[in-house]
Amino acid sequence: MKTANRQEIATTLDELRAICDTGFALALHIRFTRPNILYRTYPQKWLDYYSDRGMMIEDPVVLWGLRETGMVRWADLPDPAGIVAEAEAFGLRNGLTCSVGPNSSRSISGFTRSSGPFSDGEAEHLLALTQRLHDMTENLSDL
Repeated sequence: MKTANRQEIATTLDELRAICDTGFALALHIRFTRPNILYRTYPQKWLDYYSDRGMMIEDPVVLWGLRETGMVRWADLPDPAGIVAEAEAFGLRNGLTCSVGPNSSRSISGFTRSSGPFSDGEAEHLLALTQRLHDMTENLSDL
């Protein structure tokens, strides 16, 4: 990877860390249900809890991102398994998910923060950052 591209990715990730004080996740270039790159900053206790319980298969955020493109607030998703509510119990509030790319190489991001819901303008910016990371990592296998 070119150094400039590596620096641009690092700068974008730093920007996301500044916006999302309670964490974010990036599943970039999902092919055959597996991301080529998975980058998560959510609390480890949540990641372990989520993984130990196999929550991905019922996660409304993941399901929406695999079926749709654009953005959605977690509060607007049906959540029959209560996964969004459980995430909130771990401090992951005000969630927003963005989904970009074709079905053959989809990228899904999830963003949370403690200070309140993302405004429409902030949500558009996070969608643009997701698209930027999707584009910059097309031929990469890790961050």
